[in-house]
Amino acid sequence: MDDPLTMDHMNGTAGDEPVPGPASVSPGGTGGGPPDGFVESMAQLAAGVGVVCVRDGRDDLGVTVTALTSISLDPPLFMVSLATASYVSEVLDRVDRWAVSLLGGSQATIASRFASKGRPGARLLLAGTPHHRGAASEALIVEGGVAALECETVQRVTAGDHTLFIARVLAVPYVEDTRPPLLRLRSRYRALS
Repeated sequence: MDDPLTMDHMNGTAGDEPVPGPASVSPGGTGGGPPDGFVESMAQLAAGVGVVCVRDGRDDLGVTVTALTSISLDPPLFMVSLATASYVSEVLDRVDRWAVSLLGGSQATIASRFASKGRPGARLLLAGTPHHRGAASEALIVEGGVAALECETVQRVTAGDHTLFIARVLAVPYVEDTRPPLLRLRSRYRALS
């Protein structure tokens, strides 16, 4: 839902449902939308799938993301891109600490839950799914994935209709390098085999 470079995001979804193509625009992209073929071309990029969670008072929020990457080793910096108009982005504007769980190949259902519109709080979405609260971020961390990071935002960058949240990595609760990761490619979740 919050990936600026995939077909699912450009149309406001991140689940497994097919997504309609972009609005017609001129090749230069001057019609108020992306150039013809942009959305489809970006859907050809395989991307790792994560769930960003943040604690907001007594509430826990989360969203599926595919625009996430390591930025720097020294200091250790990580970045996620979220639609600026999203509620999670609004919360991250005032709460600096959050966590991202990098999902494993068997966790497509979790990705779909956190990508659906009108989703309930993260605690309900994780009912029956192993998870814990991070010590450094107080955010929920999904267990059974390939890795998890607890982060603290150090910079926010507006980029079109998205905000890039660049964060210092505070802790790495786990890394499971023997599990296959969950990927998003051509508007579908896929396990790397």
